[in-house]
Amino acid sequence: MPGRGRARSGDERGAASVLAVGIVGAVVALTALVVPVTATFVASQRAANAADAAALAAADAASGAVSGVPCTLAAEAAARNGASLTSCAVEGVVATVGVTIGSLGTTLSAVARAGPPPTRAAPPRVP
Repeated sequence: MPGRGRARSGDERGAASVLAVGIVGAVVALTALVVPVTATFVASQRAANAADAAALAAADAASGAVSGVPCTLAAEAAARNGASLTSCAVEGVVATVGVTIGSLGTTLSAVARAGPPPTRAAPPRVP
């Protein structure tokens, strides 16, 4: 049996293992980059949702639809959504609030307004 046990020129045994390790490494690296970006996007959406809920709660209180102090209700709504109320302004029945939320060591903020739409002056009539 000539040639048994001798390495042949161009022997590619084990090449698939090296390729598999490279692919696994690339997938791990890609995952390490995508997960934080996705988590930050989700947190920004959570902040926006918390701001919307807080603004609606404050506007409902300001309009008399629910009883309570507008900014207190806004702070409670923000807290229920995992955020902290940073600003609250009520003018008539319009409420504007700001919230922050933490994610992966960063702080994300969002602002929302709730109330009737702003009034616009009618455009001038052309004779």
